[in-house]
Amino acid sequence: MNPLRRMLPSNHALFVFEAVARNTSFTRAAAELNVTQPAVSKAMAQLERHLGVRLIDRSAEGLALTEDGAILYRRVADGFRGIEAALREIDIRRTGIDTVTLSLSSAFTTHWLMPRINTLQEAFPSVDFRFQLIPGALAGPVDDVDLGMRFVEGPDLDHEALFLMNEVMLPVCSPAYRAGRGADPESRTTFVNLTATSPMWIGGVDPGPDWNGSRASLNFSDYAVVLQAALLGQGVALGWMSVVSHWLSTGDLVPAADRVTRTARVCQLIHLRSRPLRRSVAAVRDWLVAEMRADVARVDALYPELGLIRTCFETS
Repeated sequence: MNPLRRMLPSNHALFVFEAVARNTSFTRAAAELNVTQPAVSKAMAQLERHLGVRLIDRSAEGLALTEDGAILYRRVADGFRGIEAALREIDIRRTGIDTVTLSLSSAFTTHWLMPRINTLQEAFPSVDFRFQLIPGALAGPVDDVDLGMRFVEGPDLDHEALFLMNEVMLPVCSPAYRAGRGADPESRTTFVNLTATSPMWIGGVDPGPDWNGSRASLNFSDYAVVLQAALLGQGVALGWMSVVSHWLSTGDLVPAADRVTRTARVCQLIHLRSRPLRRSVAAVRDWLVAEMRADVARVDALYPELGLIRTCFETS
C-alpha cells in the first residue's frame, strides 16, 4: 500500500484542501467542488484532526494558511499541476490536438486578436484555443490558464514573465470625428471613458488644447465598448497601445493629438513558475510578441513624430 493512503483520511481531502487554500474561502471552494459549504468545513476539520496540525487559521477577517498549511499547499499544488501536465500530454498524444488557454482582456481580444485570429489559427493548426476574458482591469490569477497578459510594476517571484511592451497611452478617435472637429473647433467634445480610469484624462493624459471647450462624456465599464464607440465616431477615447495598435495601423483610429504617455507599468505575458511552458504555449507567446512589435512598427511609420517604437519598447 502506498504510504500516502495511510497519511490521509481520504484522497478527496487533498482536493478539498487545495480548493480552500487557493480560494481562501470555504464558500468559494464549495461552489467550485459543487458541494455544500458545511461539507467542505467538515472535510477540512477531518484532515486537520488526522494530521494533528492546524492548516487554516479562521478569523472574522477570513481564512489564512498556517505555516504547516503553506508547506502542504505548495507541494499539493505542484503535484496537481504535474498530474495535470501528464494527463494533458496523454490527451495530446491520443488526439493530436493541443489546447492552449489564454487569459486576456475582452478589449484586447476583440480589437487586436480577432482581426488576426485566422492568422493565429493558420500558424498553429494543431492547437485549440480557449480564452478566459476579463472585461475590466487586466488583473487576477493565472492558475488555471497557460498564459496571461497582465500589467505589472515590478518583479514577481511566483511568475515567469516575458516583456510585451511598456504601458503606453494616447488619445484616439475616428478620422471622421477628428475631421469634424477641424471643421468646427467650437463643437462639443465627447470623451469616451473606461469607468475605472476616467480620472486619467485629468492626470497627464489630456488630449490637449485642440479639444478644449465644452465637453460631454460616455462612461463604460468594458474597455471593448469604449473603443467600439471611438471607432463609430462617437468621441475621443484613451487608447492603450497594446489594444489600439491594430486600428491605428489600419487607419480606422487616429491619434486625437500628438501626446503619448508612458506609465511605470509594463505589459507582460506571464505564467506560473511552477508550470513550465509547453512548447506550443511558448510558440504562441512568441507569436504574440512578434505580431505586437510589427503592429507598433506600422503605426510608428505612419506617425513618426510620436516616437512609438522607443516609447513602447525602451526598457530603461
